[in-house]
This record gives sequence, structure tokens and C-alpha cells, in this order.
Amino acid sequence: MIFPELIVNSVTWVSSWSSELQFPVLATATESEYAPVVLTGVLLSLVVIYLASKLGGELSRMMDFPPVLGELVGGVVVGASALHLLVFPESGAIASDSLIMKVLQYIDHLSPEAVNSVFQSQSEAISILAELGVIVLLFEIGLESDLRELQKVGYQAAIVACVGVAVPFVAGTAGLMFFFHTAAIPAIFAGAALTATSIGITSKVLSELGHLKSREGQIIVGAAVIDDVLGIIVLAVVASLAKTGEVDILNVIYLIVSATVFLIGSIFLGKFFNKTFVTIADKLQTRGKLVIPAFIFAFFMAFIGNAIHLEAILGAFAAGLVLDETDKRKELDQQVIPIADILVPIFFVSVGARVDLGVLNPVVPENQQGLIIAIFLVVVAIIGKIVTGWSVFGQPGVNRLAIGVGMIPRGEVGLVFLGIGAASGAIDKPLQAAIIIMVILTTFLAPPFLRLAFKQSVETEELVEPADLIG
Repeated sequence: MIFPELIVNSVTWVSSWSSELQFPVLATATESEYAPVVLTGVLLSLVVIYLASKLGGELSRMMDFPPVLGELVGGVVVGASALHLLVFPESGAIASDSLIMKVLQYIDHLSPEAVNSVFQSQSEAISILAELGVIVLLFEIGLESDLRELQKVGYQAAIVACVGVAVPFVAGTAGLMFFFHTAAIPAIFAGAALTATSIGITSKVLSELGHLKSREGQIIVGAAVIDDVLGIIVLAVVASLAKTGEVDILNVIYLIVSATVFLIGSIFLGKFFNKTFVTIADKLQTRGKLVIPAFIFAFFMAFIGNAIHLEAILGAFAAGLVLDETDKRKELDQQVIPIADILVPIFFVSVGARVDLGVLNPVVPENQQGLIIAIFLVVVAIIGKIVTGWSVFGQPGVNRLAIGVGMIPRGEVGLVFLGIGAASGAIDKPLQAAIIIMVILTTFLAPPFLRLAFKQSVETEELVEPADLIG
């Protein structure tokens, strides 16, 4: 079988080159004779991942929760916390911990050395697919973040977003360092994971309640979009800090300025690029004439983001924002969705699989602090967003509690922070588990809390056009 050998040999070369760029890489010493076994392991892992994501997503949907939570929980079940079907060496697992490796060892009569080699390569292959998944996810989020709508919701949404990023980030980071003596980099990463709001989950609940076009709904949605933009900038900064392993004030300033300039500059230049992109897409005649140029642009922007010591996901997000302004937006959205459906679940399931919830077992004395940290993060995550409602001014009769509660769910955005932090090694197992508990609880609690906040509101909800919110 030439094809698997070609894959392994090629990836081995790429791994030696990309190690200096700090990309996740495949094992550098995989024997070509094990290439078919590596491919078998990857295929079996994908079967497990897709089964877990689909079953988890469907069960979550049946219980009226976001499918992404089901994918996350599915990953927890098949991962280090339960079935050990999908485990990763960077999380401390070895080949004998993986049930998939035991199956391969039985089928192919592999030696212990061969199993370890296959385990490393198979795990890294899944990790690379997960990295591609998160890049596609951020590209998709960028496509869904309508800049024109941001301009309509006015300064109120911007104020809510800034407060919603600053308060949980500062409270979470400072609290972890002061109360739990957490090192600076992990504390900053955990604080960053508290910042972003899941616009998809919030929009869905508001739509179901009939409040999407209300004053509160427009402010929440606008703030959530701005929140995502600010959150991605924060993520790019803290991920870059994790690579250096230290907090250098000048470096932090450089990262913040470069991330902001990169994002704003990309959007500005995109106004000139859009017509060129549409012209190219119209001239092409073969399959993929729209989606392939779009991904060329997205991956190139991701490359630029990584090359200037930011994050690939920031470039992908910027590419999505740019292409959202084209006349091909709706058609492109529809073509990106199937690709995201294939790659994004790998990321979510992998994030869940890497987390070992056993480190929060209160029966074990050394685990009790991790459980307390999880409770602390949940409290900060909820309170840090609820206070945003009281940052709204000049809107008499507005339901401030509903605005604050609407900003609570972290959902897929919080998982992106967790995934990047875990992959970089900046977050240890107890903190990983604490963050995932925070993501799950905030996402589960937000919908019923939001329904309750609107139900108890005594103010009459006045439907307004988005333009009315400008001031």
C-alpha cells in the first residue's frame, strides 16, 4: 500500500520542518511498515469520534440543549474520563491505556514498541484534524458575524461587550492567582476562557422566546458578536504568551496591537478584495469554484496569523469577516457547512476526550482544590456576565437582568479556548476539568435562566428596529 506510506513519510518530513513553528506534529520516527496500521487506527478513531458526536448531539437536541454540548459530553464518555477509546499522549496517556490500540495490537500482532509508535502517529493525526476543525470553525463564525449588524446596534452593545470581557477576565485571572496561587500563564488562560459568549446559543433561545428583535435581544446579539471579536484577540494574545512561557509587558502590548491591527486591517483591505474574489469565483467553471478560493484565502490568512506570532484561528476568523461582506455570502455559507460538519466534531470530541473528570473526584483529598476552582470559575463566569446588564445606559425600561443572563453561555467559544490551552500545555488537568465544567454549566443554565428573566420582567417589551438603538 503506497498511499499510507507516502502519508507517513511526507508527514515525517513536514513534522521536522513544522516543529520550529510550534505546530502539532506527527511522531518523527514512525516506521513505514506500520503506515497501514496507523491509517487503520486513524479510521477507527474517526468512527468513534463521529459516533460519539452524533449520538451526543442527538441526545442533547432531544433535551433541548445545544448539540455542541452533546458532542463535548460524547468526547468525555469515549475519552480519558470513561471508555478510554480516544486518549492522547500529551494528556499523559500511554498506548496500553487506549482500547483502540489494544484492538490493533490484537489484529496485527504488534510488538509493544510498534504499538507505541502507532499510538503516537495516530494521536497526532487526530490532533492535526482537530486543529483543522477549529480553523474551519472560526472561519464559519467569522462568516456568521455580520459587520453591518454590528454597526446598527450602536454603542450600547459595544459597552456591554467590553464589560463582559473585562470583568470575568480580570476577576478570573486575579482570583486564581490570589486565592489558589495559580501560575500567571494558566491563570491568564483560564481568565480568557471566561470572556467570550456563544452567540449561536443565545440567538437560538432569544428566537424561541420571540425576543430576538426586542431592545434586549438586539443588544445581547450585538454584544455577543463584538464579544467574540474581542475574545479571539484575547485568545491570540494568551496563546502566544503560552508559547514563550512568560509574561513580558512589551510582548503583551505588541500582541494586542498586532492582533487588533491585523483584524481591523484585514477587514479594511477586504473591502477592496471582495470584488476580486467574486470575479474570480464567477470565472471559474469546475467544482468548488466558490468554496476552494474561499478556503485558499482562509488558510492563507491563518498562515499569516501564525507567521506574525499570533494564532492561525485569528486569521481564519478575519477571513470569515472579510468574505461575509461579499455578494456570495449566503451561497458560501451553505458550502462551508458540510465541511464544518466533517471537521468541527473532531475538535469538540477531542477536547472532551482529553479531559479527565476523575481529577475532580472529591473523595481524593488532592482533588478537592480542583473542585473548588471549578466552583469558583462557574461563579465568576455567571456573575461576570450578569453585571453587564447594568452597563446599559440611556435605555429606560430595559430588562437589564435579561441582558446579563443572555451573555452567560460560553458554548463552542469557551471550548476553543480550552482546546488551544490544553494543546499548548499551558493548562494542567485539574484546570482543564474546571474549565470544561464551567462551559457545560453556563451553557446548560443560560436558556432556563433567560426564560425566567423575561418571564419575571414587569416591563412591557417594546419591539424596535435595530437602527433605533444607535442612540
